[in-house]
Amino acid sequence: MLLKDFKDVFVWTYKDLKGIPLELAQHKIELDTSIPLAHQARYILNPNYAITVKQDIDKLLVTGVIQSIKEATWLSPIVVVPKKTGKLKICVDFRKLKKTTKKNPYLLPFSHEILNIVARYEAYSFLDGYSRYHIKFL
Repeated sequence: MLLKDFKDVFVWTYKDLKGIPLELAQHKIELDTSIPLAHQARYILNPNYAITVKQDIDKLLVTGVIQSIKEATWLSPIVVVPKKTGKLKICVDFRKLKKTTKKNPYLLPFSHEILNIVARYEAYSFLDGYSRYHIKFL
């Protein structure tokens, strides 16, 4: 199978995750500059969740998905949501940021359209939002 023959080009662990070179592709979020920047206060974090949040942030720092900065122009608080499975889902409350974001005129297709396109293939990959958009393979 093609995926097995080229398994070395795919990311299988956090340590393998290097990202896309900025000269190849870079995502930018355009903001409405007439709206002032927001520095939201941190939400009170349940002490039982603090270790999980730190581990998650450390993984993202090590892989370069996020980086530490000295001064932020925008601050959005972390939200931890317990899932039915007992695991924790760590999110960022971007609601205020979303209000200032210029809307993208190129909408994403509906999921049923995507499924109809890929249904005839033996294998396909997708971005897994539950794993913070890292590529997974079926």
